Amino acid sequence: MDVRRLPPERARRAWTRVGIALAHTARSVRREATDGWSAARRAPRRTVTTGTLAVVSAAALGLIPLLLLPPERPVLAVLEALYAACLIPLRRYRPVVAVLGTGPLLVGPNVWVLALVPLILVSATRRITPPRRAWLAAGVACAVSVVLTAAGSLIVPGPWLTDTVGNAISAVLLVLLPALAGTLLGRRRPLVSLLRERNAYLEQARSLTAAAARMEERTRIAGEMHDLLGHRLSLISVHAGALEMAAARQAPPLAGQAELLRTTAGTAMEELRDILGLLRREEVTSEPEAGRPEAGRGTHEDVAALVAESRRAGVDVELIWSVPDTADPSPRTRQSVHRVVREGLTNVLKHASGAPTRVEVVAVTGTAGEVEVSVTNTAPRSDRHPQPGNRSGLVGLEERITLLGGSFTAGPLRGGGFRVAARLPSRPNGMPPLAVPPPPTNDPTAGPTTHTGTRPPLSTEVLTWPRVLGAGCAAALVVLPTVAFLFLLLAMAVLR
Repeated sequence: MDVRRLPPERARRAWTRVGIALAHTARSVRREATDGWSAARRAPRRTVTTGTLAVVSAAALGLIPLLLLPPERPVLAVLEALYAACLIPLRRYRPVVAVLGTGPLLVGPNVWVLALVPLILVSATRRITPPRRAWLAAGVACAVSVVLTAAGSLIVPGPWLTDTVGNAISAVLLVLLPALAGTLLGRRRPLVSLLRERNAYLEQARSLTAAAARMEERTRIAGEMHDLLGHRLSLISVHAGALEMAAARQAPPLAGQAELLRTTAGTAMEELRDILGLLRREEVTSEPEAGRPEAGRGTHEDVAALVAESRRAGVDVELIWSVPDTADPSPRTRQSVHRVVREGLTNVLKHASGAPTRVEVVAVTGTAGEVEVSVTNTAPRSDRHPQPGNRSGLVGLEERITLLGGSFTAGPLRGGGFRVAARLPSRPNGMPPLAVPPPPTNDPTAGPTTHTGTRPPLSTEVLTWPRVLGAGCAAALVVLPTVAFLFLLLAMAVLR
């Protein structure tokens, strides 16, 4: 239609429509460029780097062979290589456009860019949902290649039938088969996501079930301790009070020992209440709350009180405290110091009563805030008969200090004494993760493996591996004819 032969009014309307169409096209191009740049800026650096390397590699694959084997139309071959490189980033953000853009690559003079067509199609079609959109885009790309072949045969006379059949075969092997492989992998993606969500749900359910079971067991233990030990300790405290009053009237020299028995029974009752509260709490490793009895443990006054009680019980004990006030250890560290000193003095009273003992709490110099506590006693007198023990207290101490990130040692000395020592961080950052037991092995030379607690859930890779293997094998079988056809085309291009 010649606009100059139209009436002025119709000509103005026609030019207006053309201007509106051009402006709309320019806005669409600008909007696509802006969206693409924003998506590239929001993408992770690893994704941007991988995409850039892919574009550069695609351009090199299409341009470098042209230097060795010059084509008949070099300018068109170079433009085709650059066009194929531009389709690489589109496969991620505009997969339908990338699939449609592969149609012209099948009829171009640059045979080397045909190796990029299956890769673009597999990567793009697996991102298109639903799959019928991917098949529609692949069909349109094949139709575009056929139309361009027919148009090229009209412009440049030649064996149009041979070219049409060859491009049709290329469309089937380089477009339809990779599209089938991409849709197979695309159907696998929702399944993998569903299995991952299912495994995360099962893992969370397992963790909640284990936590509920632990809480129930601890509540049951707390109830048993309250019913049994609480009653017995209350009777001991009542009888110790009566004994103290009787000793004050009838045997004044024994009044101090009776008072010690009463105060010890009262302290044991308070500690039992603390343990019961600790068992009924959800987190054992939480910080002691302000105002609770355990919040003031591990201080200089608290350790001095433990030493004074041991002296009244007949232990010759000396306290060395060299922790500056500026150190200010955390409540968990101070509570562990209290536990180490109490366990060490209890062991001295049970197994080496009367032996000289030294309690040391020092700040370790040259380290990032550590406290070292030790209880050391010499060999007991030969006339003392130590009580038997099972080392359960030392085992519990070692576990507690290891969880805080410290070190613990306990053992006999060369001269016949015994030493309990621990090195603790003043400000532990957090509890280290519990060690996960290794998986069972089929090696007959390996020792037995012990599993404790609930069994950890299977990893997502194990859950999805059969599906991944099936989809991967199917995609590989589909793409094998494409790979063979590409090798044939490239070999023919080299032999020419």
